[in-house]
Amino acid sequence: MAEGGALLRRYTDKIRIEGSNPSLSARDPIPMELRLNRFVCCACVLAALAFPAFAQFPARAVTLVVATPPGGPADVAAKMIATKLIERWGRAVLVDNKPGAAGLAFVAGAEADGHVLLMGNVATQAIEPSLYKKLPYDAARAFAPVSLVAEVPLVLLVQPSIKAQGPGDVVALARQKPQALKYSSAGNGSLMHLAAVLFENTTRVQLSHSPQKGEAEALSAVLSGNATLAFAPLTEALGPIAAGKLRALAVTSAQRAPAVPKLQTVAESGFPGYEVASWFGILAPAGTTAAVLDKISKDVQRVATGADVRHKLEQQGAITVGSSPAQFKSRIDSDRQRYGRVIHDRGITPD
Repeated sequence: MAEGGALLRRYTDKIRIEGSNPSLSARDPIPMELRLNRFVCCACVLAALAFPAFAQFPARAVTLVVATPPGGPADVAAKMIATKLIERWGRAVLVDNKPGAAGLAFVAGAEADGHVLLMGNVATQAIEPSLYKKLPYDAARAFAPVSLVAEVPLVLLVQPSIKAQGPGDVVALARQKPQALKYSSAGNGSLMHLAAVLFENTTRVQLSHSPQKGEAEALSAVLSGNATLAFAPLTEALGPIAAGKLRALAVTSAQRAPAVPKLQTVAESGFPGYEVASWFGILAPAGTTAAVLDKISKDVQRVATGADVRHKLEQQGAITVGSSPAQFKSRIDSDRQRYGRVIHDRGITPD
């Protein structure tokens, strides 16, 4: 790049000298206009050498693969962020929902230039690598973190008939009758399951697990009385809470959720150190240059933390974050180790 800049300066100086000296120009049979045209062509080539590649990003349409079905908070965030990035980049940003391993494998195999991105989440990046022995990609090496977009707190829910007003009451009931309280989850190894296991570890109680097939069925189990409680994503639980069908005792995140600001955290209720949150964020194929990652990250942070995107996500129960690639990598690594340890210690396997 430095050599290209030096060559460009030397060629510019040559044209300037010859153009201002009639005697030099007269010796050259090539007309000045043609020489200037040649100069413009050379300048374009040398400029490409003189400036870094990321200055041209994005050079074409960008595809943002969402690893969840349409309609959830990650999908809503992806579409809003894509719209804002189109305005900033002047290029199409296409949102493509590819749930499951197929979507991640697609991004992992894409060209590492930032034009194919992934909206991953805590399950795909931090839980599944320990839960499944074989995946069509290496989650720890196939992706380069770009920016954490938002967190989704879980909320401790109980049936209205249960005489519990806070996590401490649940602990007291569980100590009176070990394993009598049944909690539902979205399945073995789901974040709902791991949140309950971590609650057991923190409070030294024993609960009974009732795995279901997905978050909706897990909530239905509590609503129908087939389970006593659940640690459910706030995005899914806001409806039943507002309708009075389930009682919310506390959120599991480190801070209170803007959607339910009066609801305390589990840590505030007397169990310091307990913290669990779902999250989603943008990643790129491994090998993407640091310059491109940094540009995308800064632009994503600007649009994701904007008032309209933040307000929309908060209405759904999410908390916007925004982070640098290094900060996001640290979060992924920390959660991968933490949940991996729980999965290993409990011998948890998929359904």
